[in-house]
Amino acid sequence: MSPAPGTNIRIESYKHDHSFHRSWDKTTLIHTSDAVIIGGNDRVKVTEADGREWRTREPAICTFGRGQWFNTIAMIRDDGIYYYCNIGSPFSLKGNLLSYIDYDLDVKVYPDLTYTILDEEEFALHSKQLNYPPQIIARVRVAVKEVIEWIVARRGPFQNGFVQRWYERYQLVRDDHE
Repeated sequence: MSPAPGTNIRIESYKHDHSFHRSWDKTTLIHTSDAVIIGGNDRVKVTEADGREWRTREPAICTFGRGQWFNTIAMIRDDGIYYYCNIGSPFSLKGNLLSYIDYDLDVKVYPDLTYTILDEEEFALHSKQLNYPPQIIARVRVAVKEVIEWIVARRGPFQNGFVQRWYERYQLVRDDHE
């Protein structure tokens, strides 16, 4: 049973060897279903593996599709919506903790929906250091292609109005639970 909308959850990402990678202190659930979990946060504390802490600068809508090898953070800025797509294992949600394994590669998407693939060198390095099995490497590559297909097709979080609609819902849910 998923926590109800309005519940605050913590998001944690790990590396392939299960070492801690990064956490987002507080994300408010907006929607949960058999297909997807959508949350929102704003100026949330992020903790890195080395202990550094920082706060996000803008509101964001986070989308985690069940069984998907990527998740999407849509950052709402004055000049448009920027997306950061983490390539990682399908998520697990236990209680108020959502976690996944981060597989290094990211797709950064700009407001005009052009995109850049980031961290190829990190992926190559960690593939060797952390001994990624061939099926994981192949699945990560497929996930990058899936993200690009979604961007081109304007699917899911990339469809027109998606982020705005969920951001409005986030503001209502957050205000109801403060």
